[in-house]
Amino acid sequence: MMRRRWSKDSETDSSSSLYPLRPDCANNAPDTKFKIKVGRTLSVRKWHAAFSQQGSLHITSVLSRIQRGGVHPAIRNEVWEFLLGCFDPDSTFDERDHIRNTRRMQYARWKEHCREMDSHVGSGKIITAPIITEDGVPIKDPLVLLEATSDQSTLQGGSTSSENGNGVDEAVDRLTDKQIIEWKLTLHQIGLDVLRTDRSMVFYEKKENLSKLWDILAVYAWIDKEVGYCQGMSDLCSPMIVLLNDEADAFWCFERLMRRLRGNFRCTQQSVGVENQLQHLASIIQVLDPKLHDHLETLGGGDYLFAFRMFMVLFRRELSFGDSLYLWEMMWALEYDPDMFSRYEETGPATDIAQGSKPRVKSTRQFGKYERANMKNGANGVDGPVPISVFLVASVLKNSQKLLQEARGLDDLIRILNNVNGNLDAKKACEAALKLHSKYLRKMQGKKS
Repeated sequence: MMRRRWSKDSETDSSSSLYPLRPDCANNAPDTKFKIKVGRTLSVRKWHAAFSQQGSLHITSVLSRIQRGGVHPAIRNEVWEFLLGCFDPDSTFDERDHIRNTRRMQYARWKEHCREMDSHVGSGKIITAPIITEDGVPIKDPLVLLEATSDQSTLQGGSTSSENGNGVDEAVDRLTDKQIIEWKLTLHQIGLDVLRTDRSMVFYEKKENLSKLWDILAVYAWIDKEVGYCQGMSDLCSPMIVLLNDEADAFWCFERLMRRLRGNFRCTQQSVGVENQLQHLASIIQVLDPKLHDHLETLGGGDYLFAFRMFMVLFRRELSFGDSLYLWEMMWALEYDPDMFSRYEETGPATDIAQGSKPRVKSTRQFGKYERANMKNGANGVDGPVPISVFLVASVLKNSQKLLQEARGLDDLIRILNNVNGNLDAKKACEAALKLHSKYLRKMQGKKS
């Protein structure tokens, strides 16, 4: 990916010019509200000035600036690696180089192992049809393969069903490893989702970028055997591909993001992974706006499933690409915990965040504003604090008067929310979420006393 030259003239650029859309899609995309603001947005100069000579990062000043105006796109890739816990702010330049090289080698080993199990990984091709039956029998010549290295999508196969009856090569042995079978069964679903992800962006007109996204999701699905791949992960991974040139670095940023969110994708026959957050949302609305909660229950929305997508992909579908990045980095800055890196290293990749350990840092100023409020009020439970995304969704619901005035059914509810989300302002939404959070903490403390 070519790096853009940044000048003083770009200080007021809109994200719509930073992440260009295809001309035929521009009119249908949400407007971008984020603009680089001098004195508020974390600039390249302020970012570089936040490092000591050895490389340790003064995270407090960085968080403060991000919470005021986001991150300058020229340094977004570097800043996100810290916000997501890829690196310890107290680490040196040399230590981070060592960690980065170690992780790149680890990703290369995982990718090679996946390639040995299925040769499409790393081939520049994207599978969009099943390559194996549920019984573990390989399907000869999958119906659709996209050549990521060519200028045009190509179809391969297609004659198999007529030549071989059911399209199965009976001469090959059945795969017996259940985990390999389950992984192979997800590969075509990853391909279908990749082809639908951010396709309005010029960036994904390059087929190698599509194949990079598919490879990362395929490798992640293998190493996280408990969760695997689920729809929505491509929306979360795509920004990492856009921002980070190196595929391994993009993978590790995605893996760190999934540490926060993988519980949303963990589903059983008894429950949906995101159910905990939906229950938190219901409790918050019931406490802060009982009239709205009762109205939603009357409409049949008391389970709050209408908010499912907002939690799963963090408003990616409701905001422009640039505004969703702006929202994410503000959320991460508000929730920032400087102990993230240490806890992630303790538990290993593709696992949940370890909760309940005693903070290692001395100053609470190194934590984000939202996290500090939770620490002050003892709101960090056994499963950790309620994510700020819950209060973001709550603020969207509470600030929509039309829900009470016009919604007469679930269809009305979804229509009104879609219109609200299309006009969402990331900074105002975060400010509203913080106010709701403070109000909720006060009310809960009042109930205890």
